[in-house]
Amino acid sequence: MMQKERSLDEQRDEFARRRLIATPIAGMIAWILIGISSLFLSPFAISLVLFAATGSIVYLGMFISKFTGENFLDKNRPKNTFDTLFFYSVGMSALVYAIAIPFFLIDYTSLPLSVGILTGLMWLPISWMIRHWIGLVHGVARTVAVLLVWYLFPDHRFLAVSAVIVLLYVFAILVLENRWRGLSANA
Repeated sequence: MMQKERSLDEQRDEFARRRLIATPIAGMIAWILIGISSLFLSPFAISLVLFAATGSIVYLGMFISKFTGENFLDKNRPKNTFDTLFFYSVGMSALVYAIAIPFFLIDYTSLPLSVGILTGLMWLPISWMIRHWIGLVHGVARTVAVLLVWYLFPDHRFLAVSAVIVLLYVFAILVLENRWRGLSANA
């Protein structure tokens, strides 16, 4: 049976009605791991944890999505152009390592600053896609707060940046969940 071609507006509305917490939960877990690791590991080991943890967020998010009802890999769901845009945003975040790595090689403490800010940029298009302020607030607050704690706590940059990002993820997850519950109640 042929499915009716959905307009971009219909696909955007469909995307915007999703829960959207699996990836933020994955990001929160990754940054918790980085923060905890910073208390015990050498600078080199902490850096490896940061690369591995942030690099695995998308895969962890795919796994978590099975439990949040989002199931990113569901082949039965109709194709949605905004899923593609979301994954392009994820790809954009991965490309920023080309900026982070050279600075890391000069000063390893630049890593939480560059990765923390640059990977947070993907929240801005999310705001537009779902027509909600949380992405803008998260992206801007993350940039300002990460920069601030990076300067304020030079001896604890990995921990301070991780703490800020985790707190912002908690806030974003709560807002996204409340938003989704409100949409579900009105449906």
